Amino acid sequence: MRTVFLIFLLLLITEWTTCAQDEHFSTSKSKKRKIKNRRRRVLSKSSMAIQQMTKPSTTPIPELHMPVFNADDAIVHVLQTILGVNEQAPNYNILPVKKGHCTVNGLVMFDNAVWSPNPCITCMCSNGNEICDETICPLLTCPITETHWGECCPACSNTVNHHQPIQQPNRILLENVAEFSGDSPEPNNLNDLVILKAPKTQQEMDEFLKTEGGREKLEAKKLKRKKKKEDKKQKVREREFEENRKAYEQEEARYKEEKRNREEEKKRNEEKMREEELQKQREREEQEQYREDDEDDEEEEYILRGDVFRISPRVPGSRRPAVIHHPPLPPGCFISETTVGCSNAKLKHVPAISDPDVKSIELTGNAITSILKETFNGMPNLERIDLSRNSLTSNEIDSQSFKSLKNLKRLYLDGNLLVHMPTELPSSLEELKLNDNKLEGLKKHSMEDLTNLVTLEMEGNQLSEGNVSPLVFKPMKHLAYLRLGRNKFRTIPQGLPVSIEELYLESNEIEEIVETSFNHTKNLNTVVLRHNKLEESRIDPLTWIFHRNLESIDLSYNKLYQVPSYLPKSLMHLVLVGNQIERIPGYVFAHLNPGLEYLYLSFNKLDNDGIDAVSFHGAYHSLREIFLDHNELRDVPTGIEHMTDLHILRLNNNKIRSVSPYCICSAEEEGDSSLEELHLENNFINTREISPYAFFCLRSYSSVILKPQKVK
Repeated sequence: MRTVFLIFLLLLITEWTTCAQDEHFSTSKSKKRKIKNRRRRVLSKSSMAIQQMTKPSTTPIPELHMPVFNADDAIVHVLQTILGVNEQAPNYNILPVKKGHCTVNGLVMFDNAVWSPNPCITCMCSNGNEICDETICPLLTCPITETHWGECCPACSNTVNHHQPIQQPNRILLENVAEFSGDSPEPNNLNDLVILKAPKTQQEMDEFLKTEGGREKLEAKKLKRKKKKEDKKQKVREREFEENRKAYEQEEARYKEEKRNREEEKKRNEEKMREEELQKQREREEQEQYREDDEDDEEEEYILRGDVFRISPRVPGSRRPAVIHHPPLPPGCFISETTVGCSNAKLKHVPAISDPDVKSIELTGNAITSILKETFNGMPNLERIDLSRNSLTSNEIDSQSFKSLKNLKRLYLDGNLLVHMPTELPSSLEELKLNDNKLEGLKKHSMEDLTNLVTLEMEGNQLSEGNVSPLVFKPMKHLAYLRLGRNKFRTIPQGLPVSIEELYLESNEIEEIVETSFNHTKNLNTVVLRHNKLEESRIDPLTWIFHRNLESIDLSYNKLYQVPSYLPKSLMHLVLVGNQIERIPGYVFAHLNPGLEYLYLSFNKLDNDGIDAVSFHGAYHSLREIFLDHNELRDVPTGIEHMTDLHILRLNNNKIRSVSPYCICSAEEEGDSSLEELHLENNFINTREISPYAFFCLRSYSSVILKPQKVK
């Protein structure tokens, strides 16, 4: 019995042992299968990466050679990990070792044994192969790091700020290698990768940062990355600014185009409304005229051969005049009552208008080049035509263009290209302007029909005594206003009509005035000869001494050295500005009656020695304005205090240094002075030294202008 029990116990032990071995075998087999599958996946990923490397790519992809050490610090194998694949890559390397049981530091490790020689390496024995995983720690940029207990990778110390994150999370800096983690995409541009030669371990990194050169290199790399980032942002900002500017310009151009279109549409609508209103007005006038005709017909009596009978009233609507449709006015033109305005409308010809009520037409500032015979046939009652500033030439104006206009009184042809006078002008003309043309002369019969002409202007042409006939003005019995400035006359034109009252000859080349120049101009009132080349010795003493109506003479900007003598008796207004006058002769104004009122001597060379005590004799009671500014006076001229009717006195811009007590206000005169403006500015007067009695006769001290003064 005991023997049977022992045999049974031995069988149970044998059976238990067999079951334990089977279970261990199945477990080992399962683990081996898992390890094989895992290695197969790693190899498949490596093969896929290698295949992807063989494909053409525009971006070169670097290789990462990662050595892995076994427990004996012996290099056993190296795997090549390829960057840039789309699949997730492991962050550790698998290194096989020799077959059989694994021996580590003299210890034999059985199959499937796992151990960790240090915190960053995990190893396993599989079928005699030692497989180790190495953890790659991220690169830290902080100056001080520490490794906490139980941790593999170092971290920044709490005494300083935490390490700054790398600008791009998919960028890792290693020695000559750029490796991306498994979840990072392929870089867009490998040129953006910053490869930093840095130590592999944290300890070496700390030692590297402690050296001055390492710190400088790191700072230089940071500055370089920062500069690149700022440059990129600047380029983005510039691109955005340029895009915004272009968009703004396009929007502005579109707005201007829309505004121009709206204005053109508005003009068209206004023109259309104006035409409609004009048409309605004409229809109303025609209907009114029709009603008046009907009323007149009802009152008329018709007698036929002694038989008296009354015509029955006309049935309304039996006779209605046809409505005349006039062509519309061009853009830029308008009509207002009796005036048509087409100024600056870019017209090349006179618009065809048929309206007998039009009396004035404005066509200035266009590009009209010709005037045809029938141009004004539709406006027979025109009284005024303005064709200034066009491109009219003498050959393009038909001789019959203006002849039919029997009521034309004013014709303006300034600023054209005419070389001779238009012919066949109507005798009704009273005003003719031909300024700023290219007239080369006036023939004897050029103006023979202009018997009613009152005003003639021909400034800015090529006229001279050599190409103007002395008989050209003879037919003009009513000519009173003649302007011949800015021509090439060297003497006064001959043959001036007796009726002339105002003569303007400024800006010519006149050097001499002879005795007979104004013999027949007894009605002459104003002569303007400024900007010529006249000298006192070239002005005949009898030139105008006997003129009874000559009141104004302008001899400014000539070559006079003193106030001319033998002035006309009736002179009231004398302008001598801008000469070289140094002297006012005594009694030069004594014969004037009723006396000189306005004397302008600005911008000359007068000093106190050139003004005598009797220089103003005969004009003390009549002078109202005296301009002596911009001369060489050192004191207020003698005799000013005796001018009882003086209103304006200009002594500014001289060399006056003092104002004596009674040079302006006479001690003998009682009452207030008539002086309203006294200009003493821009001299060398010390205003604090002026006597309190200097201006006591003035009604208001505000009429005295003393500031500013020049520095002595």
